Amino acid sequence: MTDGLTVSADIPCGWHGPVSSFLKLEQASLLTALSTRHLRVMGMQPDGGQEEAWRGEYTILAATLGEIVASTPRAKDWIVVFEYELPRERGRRPDVVILTGSQVMVLEFKEASALLRAHVDQVAAYARDLRHYHAASHDKLVDPVLVLTRSPELRRDLGDVRVVNPQGLQEVISALESRAPDEPIDAKAWIDADYSPLPSLVSAARRIFEHEPLPQIRKAQSAGIPDTIAEIVAAANQAREAQELHLALITGVPGSGKTLVGLQFVYENHFGDTGSKRSAVFLSGNGPLVEVLQYALKSKVFVQDVHGFLKQYGGSSNRTPEEHIWVYDEAQRAWDAQRVREKRGHDRSEPEDFLNIGSRKDSWALMVGLIGEGQEIYLGEEAGLKQWNDAIKKTSDSWVVHCPRKIEDVFEAAERLDISESLDLDTSLRTHLAEDVQGWVQDLLDGRLDAAAAHSEAMEKQGFRLYLTRDLQQATSYVRERYRSEQDKRYGFLGSSKGRLNPFGIPTDFYSTRRMKVGPWYYDDPDSVESCCRLDSAATEFQCQGLELDLPIVGWGVDLRWDGRIWQSPPQRRSQARDPHKLRLNSYRVLLTRGRDGVVLYVPDGGAAFDADFAALREAGGRGL
Repeated sequence: MTDGLTVSADIPCGWHGPVSSFLKLEQASLLTALSTRHLRVMGMQPDGGQEEAWRGEYTILAATLGEIVASTPRAKDWIVVFEYELPRERGRRPDVVILTGSQVMVLEFKEASALLRAHVDQVAAYARDLRHYHAASHDKLVDPVLVLTRSPELRRDLGDVRVVNPQGLQEVISALESRAPDEPIDAKAWIDADYSPLPSLVSAARRIFEHEPLPQIRKAQSAGIPDTIAEIVAAANQAREAQELHLALITGVPGSGKTLVGLQFVYENHFGDTGSKRSAVFLSGNGPLVEVLQYALKSKVFVQDVHGFLKQYGGSSNRTPEEHIWVYDEAQRAWDAQRVREKRGHDRSEPEDFLNIGSRKDSWALMVGLIGEGQEIYLGEEAGLKQWNDAIKKTSDSWVVHCPRKIEDVFEAAERLDISESLDLDTSLRTHLAEDVQGWVQDLLDGRLDAAAAHSEAMEKQGFRLYLTRDLQQATSYVRERYRSEQDKRYGFLGSSKGRLNPFGIPTDFYSTRRMKVGPWYYDDPDSVESCCRLDSAATEFQCQGLELDLPIVGWGVDLRWDGRIWQSPPQRRSQARDPHKLRLNSYRVLLTRGRDGVVLYVPDGGAAFDADFAALREAGGRGL
């Protein structure tokens, strides 16, 4: 008990109670409650700096709330919550949450006099995530407040974040609450409310295959992911019952959840009621994605490399895989016949190989292709979706094709078409409701800088940060401070494989990226020597496609330059690509769409050409740190 209130391991906060109880609370009692909770959750006693910060928060809040209650008696029934732990997000705890009537105020205290962008974005992200993922906050006003305890400045507003010093806090709280005074929020109901954050792909995969239910993410529900999974489950049942060969194509923008759909479907066919054990496998030609997922899942059964799979079962092989269902991630990037001839010594494209394997099953098969848009970055991948129709033409068997309407014209060789818009995922999940990110990237790469800038304004309002700097130290300081003590957050360097960024601090050369262990780079905690958060290694477009970071630092290289009108790439000697410039554009499309919270664009300070690039990115909406 702490001044009449229970401090329990089941309550995800350090202390909570009405303002009237807080004003009677001794500072020592609060510190005991917060220290006890810290020990239980973190496994260690808080250090002296943390205890000093709590003392400062107590002193400031006691004075501020005491004055507010004197002028606004209803404030005595407001609820104060210290160190509320955002469920499923290790280490993320707003310092203080104040619950009024229709109001949730999120207060973050910093013992500083200078304003840091990282601190502003940290408290803005707390408010954003409560607004989107906390069931009891959906219909409330959620306002972020940053308290700089040593600042001489009384108040300053940055977007929706109120930045104040202790003397300005009373006025800000009173003004925010007066917009919509209402009956006090029930403290227990708010604290116990469901919180369903958007997991990263790797975290989601781990939960799925550890038999843990994924949270009912409102964003995923509205984007239609459950409907997509239901559609391909129905296709599998149809193929099994009719003993037919089926091909299902799922299209989607980057970050729309295609890979998550595929993993969930494979899981259900391993452990659920949709089929027998080992009836499905997830295949990808994306080596880093396979490596990261196998590392996270501690298994090589569910997720396999597509090239190894086709070496075993494709070509002239008569072997038949155990599985009846193959889910191929980024199927539009399947190798054409020329690339297969170079690498495997036969003349069948990968789509032809898959359809031939299906024919050899002599019963039924479902081939599920997950189709990304505009991300072909390797040689042999440029033939795209048309290869799958060409493969159907060459086989003597009949194939039923399931696809969204926008690609039905491609599949004139199908025995029959089953059209469903549930197979088109057109909303990005990666970017916390920032649908404009895809539009920004498209307009930027198309050279429509004004249109891109308009998207960037919307992204900012949606909580997606787009920063631009020529100072790499400034960028690294920002991400480290932004995610200090947040164990589940990931940030790191990304750069083009042809960008020549080594002299500017981002090691994207072949030997550096080859030494990087991609599994731990994405998955390990920030204190691991192999984690991306060490900021001593980098991933290129080949190592980050299909994967994500919370906030990447993307280096702009010498391989994409602004000429005042369009982006151009230097001629590439000995290039075998059909369209080398398209591959460069797609490489940057991949790099720029890896962020969940935002992206920091780093343009080296390396000459006039970089000056033009920096100016273009600034015109397109990049903001200074």
